[in-house]
Amino acid sequence: MSEGKEMGQEAYPQLRLENQLCFPLYAAAREIVSQYTPLLKPLKLTYTQYVVCLALWEHGRMTVGNLGRALRLDCGTLTPLLKKMEEQGLVTRTRARNDERVVEVEMTPDGWALRDRARDIPMQMGRCVKLTPEEAQTLYGLLYKLLG
Repeated sequence: MSEGKEMGQEAYPQLRLENQLCFPLYAAAREIVSQYTPLLKPLKLTYTQYVVCLALWEHGRMTVGNLGRALRLDCGTLTPLLKKMEEQGLVTRTRARNDERVVEVEMTPDGWALRDRARDIPMQMGRCVKLTPEEAQTLYGLLYKLLG
């Protein structure tokens, strides 16, 4: 028996990659995001920029804090992302009138126009996922249950 086998698989089976819930979640998330890339490239959006757009298209103006909570992104990730989107002319960031510590984000007319170009992306992604509609709904529910 090789030393690697003794020390890896049999000594600590709980540390085998195949026994980790985190790994298939991580790998599946990376695969899904990679499927978005060719769909988002013509829109000049990254996946993270796309989910910012989704939130703003749905909710309109949002504070940076509320946007971060909705997308589960920290300020260190969100702030440079929003700055780049502002440079692209997709969003504006303004200080709230009643509290200058709060920054509000909203779509520009160009950002709203992008919504028309993005409207078929969910349907296109549905073709990439090899799950039945029932399996997809079950997975969706389980993932949100994990997120708590």
